[in-house]
Amino acid sequence: MKKRPLYLVLLIALMVAGVSTGHASYTEHPLTRDLIDRMVNKYDFERDELEQVFARAERKQSIIDAISRPAEKVKPWKDYRKIFLGEKRIDLGVAFWRRYRDDLNRAEKTFGVDPAVVVAVIGVETYYGRNKGGFRVIDALSTLAFDYPPRSPFFTRELENFLLLAREQSRDPLALTGSYAGAMGYGQFMPSSYRHYAVDFDDDGAVDIWDNPVDAIGSVANYLLRHRWRAGEPVAAPARLERSKSTLTFNELQWPESTLAQLGEQGLLPETKQNPQRVAIPLRLEGKDGDEYWLGFPNFYVITRYNHSHLYAMAVYQLSERIRERLGHEAN
Repeated sequence: MKKRPLYLVLLIALMVAGVSTGHASYTEHPLTRDLIDRMVNKYDFERDELEQVFARAERKQSIIDAISRPAEKVKPWKDYRKIFLGEKRIDLGVAFWRRYRDDLNRAEKTFGVDPAVVVAVIGVETYYGRNKGGFRVIDALSTLAFDYPPRSPFFTRELENFLLLAREQSRDPLALTGSYAGAMGYGQFMPSSYRHYAVDFDDDGAVDIWDNPVDAIGSVANYLLRHRWRAGEPVAAPARLERSKSTLTFNELQWPESTLAQLGEQGLLPETKQNPQRVAIPLRLEGKDGDEYWLGFPNFYVITRYNHSHLYAMAVYQLSERIRERLGHEAN
């Protein structure tokens, strides 16, 4: 029997895949064509290889639905915290810290980042690697780059970085999986973050946060350091508001500028002793018993560079404290 040429076999496979899934190919999408042209002209990609990749990329309505209603925007703190501060997640955080204690200590010495926060970030992001996402990254990024206009420029840049990353890492871009937003690995790095901040922390010659928790530990710590983490400084502290009416702006995510002394003049006072010259973001959360007030220090803001949400940063902080407390009690 005469064998079909390889290009014909591939063409038939792509046609069958298109028919069986019911998804139109992204190859002829005008934004795809622009991206392919750029990847070919700027980075010397092979056009036919990229066309084959995008012929198998699929638009996923579930991805658009998910990014349109993230928990950080639709849930109040009293409900959001329940997702990340359960007993199981705390116990798994303790187990993770025990298992990788030496690597976490080394990361703290290398990057100056609190190991409890590194553990908590990985716990919030992927349940310590148990939930790294089941979407193909090529589907997630193509859908959001080409069919989600509100953030198309951002996700187009991430798609570009993803293709570069896959080539740099000798990975199949059609095989890599992650979140609905295209974040990957233990630490859920977007492709640009992977390329800029991920590190080979176990010195095995590969930068792998998909499957290597040691590299993930070093990479999360490096990410936080590169976003201005301050070694030895606290993250947040509870506060009380002593005025029924206040002109303070709460939950504004920018580098803190107001000192505790200045915030105190407007009625927001720390519940614990603090340096009055320390700067902080005033925070107000909707707790189960009413409003909660907090002070977010510079390291709190740094955590929001991982996910631009004060609820996310508070979940990471409180999980880190629960894990630290439980680990400390078990050590005694």
